[in-house]
Amino acid sequence: MSRPGPADSAPVQTGVPLADYTTLRLGGPAARFRVARDTDELVAAVAEAESAGDPLLVLGGGSNLVVADDGFAGTVVHADSQSVEFAEAGDGRVRVRAAAGVHWDPLVERAVAEGLSGIEFLSGIPGRVGATPIQNVGAYGQEVSQTIAEVLVYDRRTGERRTMSNAECGFAYRDSVFKGDDRHVVCEVVFELTRSPLSRPIRYAEVARALGTEAGARVPLDQARATVLELRRGKGMVLDPDDPDTRSAGSFFTNPVLDPEDYAEFTRRAADLLGPDVRPPAHPGPDGRVKLSAAWLIDRAGFARGYGSPARISTKHTLALTNPGGATTADLLALAREVRAGVAKAFGVTLVNEPVMVGVAL
Repeated sequence: MSRPGPADSAPVQTGVPLADYTTLRLGGPAARFRVARDTDELVAAVAEAESAGDPLLVLGGGSNLVVADDGFAGTVVHADSQSVEFAEAGDGRVRVRAAAGVHWDPLVERAVAEGLSGIEFLSGIPGRVGATPIQNVGAYGQEVSQTIAEVLVYDRRTGERRTMSNAECGFAYRDSVFKGDDRHVVCEVVFELTRSPLSRPIRYAEVARALGTEAGARVPLDQARATVLELRRGKGMVLDPDDPDTRSAGSFFTNPVLDPEDYAEFTRRAADLLGPDVRPPAHPGPDGRVKLSAAWLIDRAGFARGYGSPARISTKHTLALTNPGGATTADLLALAREVRAGVAKAFGVTLVNEPVMVGVAL
């Protein structure tokens, strides 16, 4: 493939506050900032930063970023491409090609409205399409890896565009080959959805209870979306400018996954601390490992909703760390470290941050 040309249609700005582009409303200025309005502009802007030897940050919705108070001493390329294409793929399957800058929840809303099943339980998640394969975004028993057919990337090492299959993306729980490695810039994502008025089978007990049905059941798509949105709003996980609890990066810690030996040690410590009758939430996996609830660990380690100041735990959900107003990134990280240390002391489990750290480390 040909190498990209200059990005002369995307003017460069200086000193743009990144707090204006993150859901935490935290982060200092970008030395250089440019907007990419389509895939060609995104590739060209990245290539231009590469040729200049400039540090690079590709920014989407900023819903999964923790940016340093000092900002970013390089070029920030804001992916704001909005192209979406639907194509019949046979056997009731539809391929949806969405550019990296497409807003995620409106895409889910459109899929539901058009009777396309496969991403309905991912309703209400903030951010852009380009971030979804990086984190293997998931919620309520559904992950994007279940429907991603391929990802168009710009390979910074070769200077070419490349289409990667689902298998090549190396998807795992909140992980992929893209996470922690800046070689590939996600440009477009192709989802393969199914024409059906019904949702995929419900895999999450909380959703089943809210719908008054059982795990494994299927419900109308619009009912599945409405229920998930209601659950997320109750946890402060749907962006609302009037609700400071939504000024967060969503779930700050991933749910720990323990091997059998570590899980046995965890249960022993939990029984010693909380009593033998307490049964921590646990979800055994097919590989013998067990997934715990990070929210449960945080709560039982003594960190209640609303804990902390000026950064605080959400008043609605212990897994979200928020900036209710007046906090800095340093304040947020101090709270995160305190929570992580408290859980490790209580249960011997080290929590891992889910948001991407830019210029800082936990």
